[in-house]
Amino acid sequence: MAKAAETSTPARKTAPAKSARSAAETEKIRAALAGRRDELRHEYDQTLIEIAGLQRERLGDSAGDDQADTGTKTFEREQEITLANNLLERINQVERALERLDEGHYGWCERCGNPIPVERLAAFPSATRCVKCKQLEERR
Repeated sequence: MAKAAETSTPARKTAPAKSARSAAETEKIRAALAGRRDELRHEYDQTLIEIAGLQRERLGDSAGDDQADTGTKTFEREQEITLANNLLERINQVERALERLDEGHYGWCERCGNPIPVERLAAFPSATRCVKCKQLEERR
């Protein structure tokens, strides 16, 4: 019986409060997210340029490499690609946050519908889950 009451609570909490954000607050959030997206895109573009340069150097500097050298170069290349992919994922998260802002869902947990604490959004502006739901997700 207690679970039934808890299940209906999030719907009552979220419906009236979603329109509480003013247009000025929404624009401030949008500007911050867009700025962060642009920073990440610049960093991503720079990373791709650096990776391409390193690849050119490695191709020209492979004479006399043994297996250890080849393995090291492969490991370094994989690390660089992983860093670039992480940047791309962060860009996607920020773009998703901008979409949620446009839809009126920014700041609300995708799982339970409760508001995401302001402190969490300040630390991680592209958060889509409240702390409790994120902890549950990470435990799985």
